[in-house]
Amino acid sequence: MDLIVLFVIIALSLWLLVVTYYLYKINTHYQRLLARTSSERLSEVLDKILSDLAKWQNHTSRLTDKITSLSKDTGKYIQKINVLRFNPFGDTGGEQSFILALLDGTDTGIVLTSLHSRGLTRWYAKNVKHGKGIDYDLSEEEKKAIKQAVSVGESIKRT
Repeated sequence: MDLIVLFVIIALSLWLLVVTYYLYKINTHYQRLLARTSSERLSEVLDKILSDLAKWQNHTSRLTDKITSLSKDTGKYIQKINVLRFNPFGDTGGEQSFILALLDGTDTGIVLTSLHSRGLTRWYAKNVKHGKGIDYDLSEEEKKAIKQAVSVGESIKRT
């Protein structure tokens, strides 16, 4: 009988040590939660945490919507630009003529061509949609300028 009582006392002592350890851990955690606030009640701290969480979720949702909207809009701006100098006439010196290609994310925009001869410079503008001329056929140089603009734009986008 004395052995059983001794065993029960040892078991209860061990159980008391385990419960005391866990109570100490919970109390330490509780004190850490309350140390960062002016409140003395855990329920107020938890309510504030839940309130802040709801605010941040709403804020994150609005930011996600804004980023999505901006991502859609970025294709509409000029982002592919190229200048190609060339000599269209054999009797002039150097490459004084040039083509300026200005394209958006869908390869739509304009090409401006400046043809320089001895006493005269002429400017031409052509609309481009998806890399092709709309109203007028594109010259080989204009096609090359567009191709280079698209190539440079794509390589920039990858980096």
